[in-house]
Amino acid sequence: MLNYLIKNRAGQFLLIGTLFIISGFILMLFTDIGSSISFYIAIFFLGFFAARNAVIETVKSKSPNVDLLMILAAIGAVIIGFESEGAALLFIFAGAEVLEDYATNKSTKAISELMSQVPSSANVLKDNGEVIEVPTEELVVGDTVVVSRGEQIPIDGYADREIFVNESALTGESVPVTKGIGKEVFAGTINEGNAFYLEVNKASDETIFSNIIRMVEEAQSRPSKVSKFIDRIESKYVIGVLVGVPIFIFILYVVNGFPFQEAFYRGMVMLTVASPCALVASATPATLSAISNGARNGVLFKGGAAMEALSTMDILYSDKTGTLTHGDFQVVDYAADEETIKEVVYMEQQSSHPIAEAIVNRFKNLDLGSIDHTEPVEEVVGSGMRKGHIEVGKPAAFASFEDPFGYMNKAIDGNTNIFVGKNNRIEGYFSLADRIRKEAVQAVAGFQREDIQVSLLTGDNEMVAKKVADEVGIDDFAASCLPEDKIRYVNESQEKDKVVGMIGDGINDAPALANADIGIAMGSGSSVAMESSDVVIVKNNLHKLFYSFKLSHKLNRIIVGNVIFSVGVIITLVILNIFGLLNLPMAVLFHEGSTILVILNGLRLLRQG
Repeated sequence: MLNYLIKNRAGQFLLIGTLFIISGFILMLFTDIGSSISFYIAIFFLGFFAARNAVIETVKSKSPNVDLLMILAAIGAVIIGFESEGAALLFIFAGAEVLEDYATNKSTKAISELMSQVPSSANVLKDNGEVIEVPTEELVVGDTVVVSRGEQIPIDGYADREIFVNESALTGESVPVTKGIGKEVFAGTINEGNAFYLEVNKASDETIFSNIIRMVEEAQSRPSKVSKFIDRIESKYVIGVLVGVPIFIFILYVVNGFPFQEAFYRGMVMLTVASPCALVASATPATLSAISNGARNGVLFKGGAAMEALSTMDILYSDKTGTLTHGDFQVVDYAADEETIKEVVYMEQQSSHPIAEAIVNRFKNLDLGSIDHTEPVEEVVGSGMRKGHIEVGKPAAFASFEDPFGYMNKAIDGNTNIFVGKNNRIEGYFSLADRIRKEAVQAVAGFQREDIQVSLLTGDNEMVAKKVADEVGIDDFAASCLPEDKIRYVNESQEKDKVVGMIGDGINDAPALANADIGIAMGSGSSVAMESSDVVIVKNNLHKLFYSFKLSHKLNRIIVGNVIFSVGVIITLVILNIFGLLNLPMAVLFHEGSTILVILNGLRLLRQG
């Protein structure tokens, strides 16, 4: 904290002002003029940023704010000869402001930690064979980057050979994964194999990591509903105080016959205690602390509203592949002639789906030279791939096809089965197996203990869906779902006044993620899924989502407690002042002290977990 004060301009002014306040109180023992000068200097340094904010924000928003009340109260105290009280008021107020900035800085630090995981420069291979070092932001699509063994990959792109990559920064999996020729690798991951050439396929501001960093940055500017409400009433409340205090002084002076100096003094006390400093600080520091905590634990929230909404969730829908399972499929059985397999491999090379990667890896040594490369390959969202008369996809897409070889019956029950069809006839099948994520089992059990209904929505067949649901511990599931089916389930639950969460990682999940009250994307999933979501699980650990669910409950409890406490303090101090039982030093101590307590209460969320 001291290091932050020294490096931060507002912190430096706070330290200087503190020294002059101490000097002022010491000089009071020897000289009134010297102590007054010290207090005036302290007021300048302690009130500088509050005065600047009061003027700029009032002009910009055309409405007064809390800073204006504090500056007026301090000026009023000086006018009637209470320089020490005015300095003390601004000292505690400035301390509270610096403390709130500290909370914001802690949240921003999460961005710095993420950015440090991506190299700032890359070695580019030029056409003449020369290798030069350039900043990553200067890389363009098509550049060739040299990535040495053990280096972090500086940008997203395609590998020119088979490599081993540690993707723990994105997926949480410490075991390196194999990336074949032409497969995409991501910035921030580590090359644990031999050196290779990388063909850049995205600008530095379009990579997976840059998207994650941007999400954290945007999260700070998206307040929760409580914060928005407090922001809306702040200016109206301040105007009410500015109108009410002169009326209060007038009543004491004219109606009650108080001397003007005493009436004005009580008015300055009222101006201080009626200020909503603690109320304004009830939500934002706590929310930023919770967002920062989540980011450190691998869960990114696109704003306070998303964090707040998570605690109100009633039902959680989940995709299967890459979400509840690892998504690293392996072909365990297949049947098709060699030419058909070649066609399938060629088609699946055009897709980034885990099933496609598994099939390509299984038959990577096949020579595809005899395949027609001129025929376009198109992806049928939620179903499979098509190339002319050849189709590859889920069993449901082949229900009307002839099955002369009985492949539909030969496919292994409980596995993910992919069929190949040509001219309305099934020509082969591939049976693939996936692994359940252990942390998914823990997360599902945790949500169910909290009375959150968890349901599985998958495009796989009934047998696969049931097998995964049983292993994970989910009672409710729906199989053979198309993207529109997932949206329908989400909307039907919302029509029953349920707050709906949806987890997914693929393009086909994006519509449901966008329609859900809380869209949750896996960090290793598609960019479209991440763009459509409110929450991103960076390291694919669903147990971290349950941790964040508990954190969101803690956040809401802290915000409610802060609001009740701050309003209670204002009401109590106002009543005491009306009855003349409160002087300015005590008003400053209790009122601004409550602001600091509220901020510190919110900062506790930085240490959770």
